[in-house]
Amino acid sequence: MFGSSDAGLKTALSDWDSEMGSTERLKDSTDTLLNGNRGDQEGAQRLARRLYHLEGFRRSDVAKHLGKNNDFSKMVAEEYLTFFEFTGMTLDQSLRSFLKAFALIGETQERERVLIHFSNRYYQCNPTVISSQDGAHCLTCALMLLNTDLHGHNIGKKMTCQEFINNLEGLNGGQDFPRELLKALHNSIKNDKLEWAIDGDELKKSLSELADNKDNKSITRISSGSNPFLDIAHDPNAAVYKTGFLARKIHADMDGKKTPRGKRGWKTFYAVLKGMILYLQKDEYKAEKALSEEDLKNAISVHHALSIKAVDYEKKPNVLKLKTADWRVFLFQAQSPEEMDSWIRVVNSVAAMFSAPSFPAAIGSQKKFSRPLLPATTTRMSQEEQLKSHEAKLKHVSTELAEHRSYPPDKKVKAKEIDEYRLKEHYLEFEENRYEMYVKLLREGVKELLIGKDGDAGLKKSQSSPSLNQEGQPAAAKVKRNTSERRPETPPKVT
Repeated sequence: MFGSSDAGLKTALSDWDSEMGSTERLKDSTDTLLNGNRGDQEGAQRLARRLYHLEGFRRSDVAKHLGKNNDFSKMVAEEYLTFFEFTGMTLDQSLRSFLKAFALIGETQERERVLIHFSNRYYQCNPTVISSQDGAHCLTCALMLLNTDLHGHNIGKKMTCQEFINNLEGLNGGQDFPRELLKALHNSIKNDKLEWAIDGDELKKSLSELADNKDNKSITRISSGSNPFLDIAHDPNAAVYKTGFLARKIHADMDGKKTPRGKRGWKTFYAVLKGMILYLQKDEYKAEKALSEEDLKNAISVHHALSIKAVDYEKKPNVLKLKTADWRVFLFQAQSPEEMDSWIRVVNSVAAMFSAPSFPAAIGSQKKFSRPLLPATTTRMSQEEQLKSHEAKLKHVSTELAEHRSYPPDKKVKAKEIDEYRLKEHYLEFEENRYEMYVKLLREGVKELLIGKDGDAGLKKSQSSPSLNQEGQPAAAKVKRNTSERRPETPPKVT
């Protein structure tokens, strides 16, 4: 949420202080944050105490001080967590207590860091309940996602207890979590949803402050309103990989449901692929211009997406088809065949390079099919690790597809079972095509393509955008997701 300069940070802190009507200036937090690597333990303790007791802070201010990627913020978070005593409490009880104390809002990576601090504290208080800190964090994120799946506003099949258990297979340090523990957690979230400690007016004010920051250095979010993990992070400093005019037609809504006829018309936009988000703007792109609410509303995240030539659409030339992680389908008409090919390559390259590994799901043993979880966050893997991950996933999906086809349903079974079989087959076919494309691009050297060898040499990567040379990180936080674990309808034919 902060800009990179000290001046911008100090201004932001000053603005928050005056708006909160505090009787004292935030000298402690300003001085120490500006020297984020100084290791001022006493300053961290003072700030943590004030954050916990909300002395001069709103609940919506807390997370931004806990989730920064510097030594001082880590110390503040660790001190803040000492105010919570989780010993003897279940993970869901502890998480409920934690989330009631403040508002978990902010940029995706900041929220993840806050939850890592929570998970470490829970493990510290209960070292015999879960075998590792990574396991505690994985299970914490899984509960956040389960909460949205069971209580979100989206229509679709809700995750059963068995599916919840299957999705977490092998994620407890290579072992399974205790079955009874997962059953108890699922029942707890099912019967009593997690609540966020923030009211509507306060949330609206916080998001407005983020979006209206005068120097446009804040991180705003395209919010779902139901779970912080469903937000798409909008970073003004992300890399711009491609721009140009595109005409868009919405062909299918979430889960492959065919878009109503009145909403399928063609509209022309100036498209900007920035980071992992495709922005569709009414006006030509200007780096210094803030995005409007309409721009954010039209934005499309390309994580785990696949773009191909729309060979089954013959009404217009140069049309590509984009299928997203939540199985929405868009048609885009480019201005030339070359532009169409360029958009296809760049979109697929960004998705291949930066999409985080999917959350495992058991798709072979269930009668009722559900797509696995597809995280919206940026991968932590290096390019080489990302390629190996995609190769492993391609091999797995291809094996699943072959096994699936070797056991077709009997003609005497119910129509519903045949539909389940077809849904799963369609999913596996799509995933095989997607990972084949990702592997092909990474083997060819997607890094060179993204820094300007696709005819877009003027589009340069900035330091704050997804890294092309990221170091490998622990796989504990793979479970960020959007609403992509849903039962898709039979995909409509493109017309």
